[in-house]
Amino acid sequence: MRGNDNLYSAMVGWAKILLPLCALALLATLFLFARGQNEPTEITFSEVEAIAREQRLSAPRFSGVTDDGAILSIHARSARPDTTQPDTVNIDDLQMRIDNPGGSHLTVTATEGELDGRSRLARFLGLARLETSSGFQMETNGLIAELDSGLVTSDGLLEIHAPFGELTAGQVTFQVSAENTGQQMLFTDGVRLLYEPQE
Repeated sequence: MRGNDNLYSAMVGWAKILLPLCALALLATLFLFARGQNEPTEITFSEVEAIAREQRLSAPRFSGVTDDGAILSIHARSARPDTTQPDTVNIDDLQMRIDNPGGSHLTVTATEGELDGRSRLARFLGLARLETSSGFQMETNGLIAELDSGLVTSDGLLEIHAPFGELTAGQVTFQVSAENTGQQMLFTDGVRLLYEPQE
């Protein structure tokens, strides 16, 4: 009986030593293999210099009120000054929202754009998406927004998904209606409508 007690005590004693050592070995293995072998372990000095040279602002926000009383807000992922045009800022993931006095709103997004401080313009470059609170959804290659007046004009051909059907047009202009009751849309340059009757 006493021999069994001694064997049990010896096993417990060895377990107290071996189990923590095994845990440490597993933990060390986890840290050794967690980092991929092809991943760089440090940033090169040239990358640090490039980051230091580039002026960049993260998550900028801009807001104001247009001449018609609409609230205009712009935000983006990042912004950096244009080296060739001192009054212009280049922007990534640009989004603009105009809330009109009558309660309607307009949202414009683009992967890149620019703000021209001298002419007070926001340019949405490349594919721009526009959505209104009345249910219009549009895509076009470029938009220009006048920050003082809130006037938004497309640069070219656009496709529109409307509550009553599909539209194509050469250009569209958005402005607040004279009564401040909503957003007025003017489609020009070869407007085509595919009307879909509502059930």
